Amino acid sequence: MSEPDLNLLIALDALLTEESVARAARRLRLSASAMSRTLARLREETGDQLLVRAGRRMVLTPCAEGLRERTRNAVHEARSLLRPAAPEPDLSTLNRTFTIRANDGFVEAFGARLISAVHAEAPLLRLCFAPKTEKSPTFLREGTADLEIGVVGDMGPEVRIQALYRDRFVGVVRKDHPLAAMRKITVERYLDFGHVVVSRYGNSHGPVDQALAAAGLERKVAAMVPSFPTALAVARASDLVALVPASFLEVPPERQKNARSAATFAFDLPVTTEKITISLMWHPRLEQDPVHRWLRELIRRVCGAPALSRR
Repeated sequence: MSEPDLNLLIALDALLTEESVARAARRLRLSASAMSRTLARLREETGDQLLVRAGRRMVLTPCAEGLRERTRNAVHEARSLLRPAAPEPDLSTLNRTFTIRANDGFVEAFGARLISAVHAEAPLLRLCFAPKTEKSPTFLREGTADLEIGVVGDMGPEVRIQALYRDRFVGVVRKDHPLAAMRKITVERYLDFGHVVVSRYGNSHGPVDQALAAAGLERKVAAMVPSFPTALAVARASDLVALVPASFLEVPPERQKNARSAATFAFDLPVTTEKITISLMWHPRLEQDPVHRWLRELIRRVCGAPALSRR
């Protein structure tokens, strides 16, 4: 069997990205006629039209849509293999901003420690924490985010994933709440009170409700709020029970004096729920970037082994 012409892979990536023969030609510094001949070869090799005319523009066929991400990733991988190893960066003078998509629970739990650790080695480097309003690989693919931290959703086959730690949900009430005086909180007493849950989309049903439903029980959800800090604020000022990750209440000794946990009482849930795995995610094009690699390792050191993961 003859070996495929791997130069066609570069051309295919340009065509599928630009969705235009003329723009792909400019991108690869070829003439439009040369790009048209390459498209003809690609059609012959793949057995698909790839780009077809729709009015005054070209559109991708369903086959081409399915090939686009695979082609882009293959080109990224090939270029990283052939790129010479980058020199180790001088972190003391590095002036760069990294955008990390993470929910507020992670930022509240680990943000201060992570920023301190970064600045100890790279004082000019900036971390931009962006809200993670949805689980989508788009931000990593398009480069608007350098890293994502959280529970893995449908991130696509190319996104790199590494587990950081395992978390669990706990119940939280105000310090003088009736449940805070109990040695053991039973499921009956747990259900005597209303609950405030975190949901950005108005969905009040979660793992706790599934565990309760298996026993023929149901809790009363009195309110839904968009963030864990808001849920705690509501719980501190009411009789409602909040549900938050245990990591959200993990406070280093130097911050314990003014910690929110001082005004609340946290307890293990009276039903069994699965632990959640918090992971670090990035796009493969940044796999070999030395600064990105350094930051990933630092995040693993700071966040990878909290005490809660051993419980």
